[in-house]
Amino acid sequence: MGVLTEEIKQRGLEVLSSHGNSKLLTHLNSCVHCGLCSNSCVYYKVDADEHYVPAKKVDIVASIYRRYNTFLGKTLPKLTNARDLDETSIDELVDLLFGSCTMCGRCTLHCSIGVDIGYVVRKGREMLSAMGYVPKTLQATVDAAIETGNNMSISTEEFVDTLKWLEDDLQYELDDENANIPLNEKSKNVMYTLNPREPKFFPLSISAMAKVFYAAKESWTLSTEMYDVTNYAFFSGNMDEANIIAQRMDTEMKNLDATKCVLAECGHGSRAYKWEGPNYLGRKLPYEVTTSVELLAQYIRDGRIKLDPERLSEVVTLHDPCNLARSGGVIEEQRYILSHVTKNFVEMTPHGVDNFCCGGGGGQLAMSEYNERRMKIAKVKADQIKSTGASIVATPCHNCVDQLTQIDQHYKLGVKIMTLAELVADALVLDEEKK
Repeated sequence: MGVLTEEIKQRGLEVLSSHGNSKLLTHLNSCVHCGLCSNSCVYYKVDADEHYVPAKKVDIVASIYRRYNTFLGKTLPKLTNARDLDETSIDELVDLLFGSCTMCGRCTLHCSIGVDIGYVVRKGREMLSAMGYVPKTLQATVDAAIETGNNMSISTEEFVDTLKWLEDDLQYELDDENANIPLNEKSKNVMYTLNPREPKFFPLSISAMAKVFYAAKESWTLSTEMYDVTNYAFFSGNMDEANIIAQRMDTEMKNLDATKCVLAECGHGSRAYKWEGPNYLGRKLPYEVTTSVELLAQYIRDGRIKLDPERLSEVVTLHDPCNLARSGGVIEEQRYILSHVTKNFVEMTPHGVDNFCCGGGGGQLAMSEYNERRMKIAKVKADQIKSTGASIVATPCHNCVDQLTQIDQHYKLGVKIMTLAELVADALVLDEEKK
């Protein structure tokens, strides 16, 4: 990462200096070391080493804060367990905050006094980012989004070609030349977004949502300029880059004069724009922002789409994405949808806000440096899935889809991973069928 100079160190310390940040100070000074957070963490559950206790993440960030921002920390650092921000502490910070945390927020949920451990981890990552200590693979993902408009560097030509053959297939399946995947059309009700993993690896999930829009008779469009729902700067801690990505989405919404921004099935992408976007941009968004999960549920409630739950005989279970359920409060919508696509739904234990992370969050999927550790903690999710006896695992997040697919292969579960849009599309009863 280069030599740690005084100038670089000061950039990091500036992030932790108070400047009226009472929230940070409160959470840095509130941990009572009760240990209740330990068993909430998937890292600690598979390796009961104190290194993985979430409170340790708070401790190391707090120790650096004390060293440079308190009288005793400056004069008698050993007395207050204050640590210097040096190469040794930075190495530990990187391993703890990036390599040993999915930012799932489960530890915060289980904290006996409400310390927001996830927030402290984010501030710690922000400090490391300011100094240039983001793991290279994660930063490369952010760089790709900044430089090309999407995190997988998909060219516009490749993107349009993919959508064209998907549209041809859709028209053939529905036997209707009016079934389309509109691009860059102005004044539509919905501007839909995608996770770049869809056009690259999971194109049929795009077809599934297009089929749902067709059935709902939705006025919608995709943008070739900005369609990437993800914002990996949310994970890297670079607020300037997070702002750039969020600003592009906002700009394209205005350019296309769309009424509603619908965020594709992506947990962190939904959080980064719907809930964090206004913070990045410093203002309220002047249009409605919703997730595709909420939209699908609304279509069913309003009778805009009809589903046949008898078509699916396999047992289905649900993985709740951390950022969507625990952080975003989108919990009942996915269950409402599943109740209309299957009669064989089985919950994981635990589930909902208490569900365990699949192991792919926090940028872990992008950080190949920690692949072995990522698949090790995935055993918690593998055991959850096995216990349900399900043959299909539904999840409204493409990052989770990727991680769960790898879990299926690694732990030989023999299950199928599907998005909600795919399940809904398969259960659709179209007008011609009703006739």
